[in-house]
Amino acid sequence: MLIGLEIKNFAIVSSLSTEWHHGMTAITGETGAGKSIAIDALSLCLGERADATAVRPGTDRAEICAQFDISTLPLAQQFLEHHLLSNADGECLLRRVICKNGRSKSYINGSTVTAAQLKELGQYLISIHGQHAHQHLLKSDHQLHLLDAYAGHTTLLADVKERYKAYQALLKEFNQLEQQQQQQAAQKQLLEYQVAELDEFALLPGEFEEIEAEHHKLSHSQTILESCQRELQHLYEADEQSACSLLQHSAQQFIELAGYDESLTGIATLLNEAAVQVEEASREIRGYVDMTDLDPARLDDVETRLTGIMDLARKHHIKPEELVEFHQSIAKELASISYNSDRLGALESEISDALEQYKQAAQLLSESRHRYADTLNQLISDSMANLSMENGKFAIDIQQTPDKTPSAMGFDTVSFLVSTNPGQPLQALSKVASGGELSRISLAIQVIIAERVTTPTLIFDEVDVGISGPTASAVGKLLRQLGKSTQVICVTHLPQVASSGHQQFFVAKEIAHGETFTQMNTLSKDGRIDEIARLLGGDNISKTARANAKELISAHA
Repeated sequence: MLIGLEIKNFAIVSSLSTEWHHGMTAITGETGAGKSIAIDALSLCLGERADATAVRPGTDRAEICAQFDISTLPLAQQFLEHHLLSNADGECLLRRVICKNGRSKSYINGSTVTAAQLKELGQYLISIHGQHAHQHLLKSDHQLHLLDAYAGHTTLLADVKERYKAYQALLKEFNQLEQQQQQQAAQKQLLEYQVAELDEFALLPGEFEEIEAEHHKLSHSQTILESCQRELQHLYEADEQSACSLLQHSAQQFIELAGYDESLTGIATLLNEAAVQVEEASREIRGYVDMTDLDPARLDDVETRLTGIMDLARKHHIKPEELVEFHQSIAKELASISYNSDRLGALESEISDALEQYKQAAQLLSESRHRYADTLNQLISDSMANLSMENGKFAIDIQQTPDKTPSAMGFDTVSFLVSTNPGQPLQALSKVASGGELSRISLAIQVIIAERVTTPTLIFDEVDVGISGPTASAVGKLLRQLGKSTQVICVTHLPQVASSGHQQFFVAKEIAHGETFTQMNTLSKDGRIDEIARLLGGDNISKTARANAKELISAHA
């Protein structure tokens, strides 16, 4: 439960420190004084989004500290222990600092945490019901949440969510495999065409290089033959002017000269060897010319083959010399493609089983909802009668739709029905209830739900808007009764509700030196009488108003 709250430089609050107690605490004050300021500050301290407007003008930062007794709150203790944030005294201190640039820092027991962690811990400490909370009551998903909160069947809910999660995981895998299969089918079709085309072409390793070289040779064969014949004439076949005959003549001359000088013998030998080499080369040339056949048909064949290689290379965006390796790689890829047909078949069976398990869990949850709905119908109908809706009747309509798309909340659709006048049929809450009636029904539901939920502190922020007279008294009694088991904090403008509190705070606003200040003070017994009298009769408090105020307070003693 909340035991202390300190606020510094928050909105119109300069400095505020309050202590809180068991039971019901009423907060009253003049219009515009900032009765909800403490609740707004608490919301920030519990992780709500903060901005620079929260900082009091002229100051650098706002600071809010909230102290809680968690000695009887096992969920809060588990959270702190799990995040290594607990201390030994059974208390928990939350702190939020908001800077004027809009940035904020959060602390739990002195350790820095995220706003999300504050919010997660806050759900185990406080539940805040605002003055517009009844608007949520018109939404089907919120109605379902309220029924589940009252039923408290968390194990059944968790089981449905787990079954739903398992079903969704299998369905996701199936869809992915099916999509993959479709993609593989298209890929296989493409690969089959490409491999068949390359198989038909049947390019061998190293063939491109050989074909390229042969093409180069064949395309220049005429030039080669003409040049060979011309050079053969120069080297050997010209009569006395061939290179071979000239070398032989020179060699003979030096042989003769060596008879006079032996040192010229070597030259004669070299010239003779050169003549022999030229003669040998000439024979090679003659053989090459005789063996070479100008074959235009072969050149056409080679050109066709080379063109085919180049076209295939361009088609696959690779180099011609990489074509054989590419052919091998796509053939291997084609062989490795699997449609996962076996897994798809297995998944269909698993999905069917998972869906059946989900439906079984959802059915158990639905049965539990029906049981608790019957109890809740009677409790809320009785509470409506106590809130000046004597002929009111409340019912929860639960429609099972097991064939609809599964959800984590089961297959139930919940609708709150109400009849406020005799003879009127039960209809949807949004079609029947007026604003005041809706507010009362909402309050009745919140109080009944709160008695089943283990939140230690309940805050009601002007939930009594739109009611008065005997109804207001009934609301006050309802909140005071709830305060016997739960700490209740209620911001109100109604004397009947304020007088129901075990204690009361008064919020006052004053202007000094051109600045606005808000204070919240605990009222003494006499102070409460004066404040209740003000709520009854206005600023001019009469003896009658004070007597009525005293009577209202005494009625709850």
